[in-house]
Amino acid sequence: MTARFIVTGTDTGIGKTVFAAGLAGLLDGFYWKPVQSGLDEETDSEVVARLSGLPSGRVLPEVYRLKTPLSPHRSAEIDGVAIEAAKLSPPELSGPLVIEGAGGLMVPLNRQTRFIDIFREWQLPVILCARTALGTINHTLLSLEALRARSIPLLGVAFIGDEMADTQRTIAEMGKVRVLGRLPRLDPLKPETLAAAMRASFNVADFMEAPH
Repeated sequence: MTARFIVTGTDTGIGKTVFAAGLAGLLDGFYWKPVQSGLDEETDSEVVARLSGLPSGRVLPEVYRLKTPLSPHRSAEIDGVAIEAAKLSPPELSGPLVIEGAGGLMVPLNRQTRFIDIFREWQLPVILCARTALGTINHTLLSLEALRARSIPLLGVAFIGDEMADTQRTIAEMGKVRVLGRLPRLDPLKPETLAAAMRASFNVADFMEAPH
């Protein structure tokens, strides 16, 4: 079986979709976001298709496409859709698969199930994306505790943003977690600049090791 990873975040809007696009490209793999909320603007799958450099067909279709840009549970209610966690089963493919959640770990899929609940069922290695800005220590340490309390395998933390050496060190030491690397904010953000930043900041071999 080839490698499969869950990319989740400590919060929404931190850049994990850009990281997921870069990781899928770095690993020459596949990308899958099972639930998309908000269709009026560019979707996350469309962002990944544009930025990852992956061939056509490597960005897999979502199981649920919801119109309103809200938490999936509420967006589904507005659309008259019932999200069934049992339908969200990660596919087995011929190459590495990057699976992106929505927002943070506790985001509800429906009134009974959160993303962290299906992550526990999947038992796939989690990559936790964390911003480097103010507030990240609290959010990241809480997310690490939540993953460990449920015995969800953790590959490591990927930072996103400007270098904040003490913040990154504090999270690594107090969270007892491996730092996989840091993706800087890119301007311009293009497939070429993202691919170069991923190669410079992350080691492919780290994503093939057993979770810690």
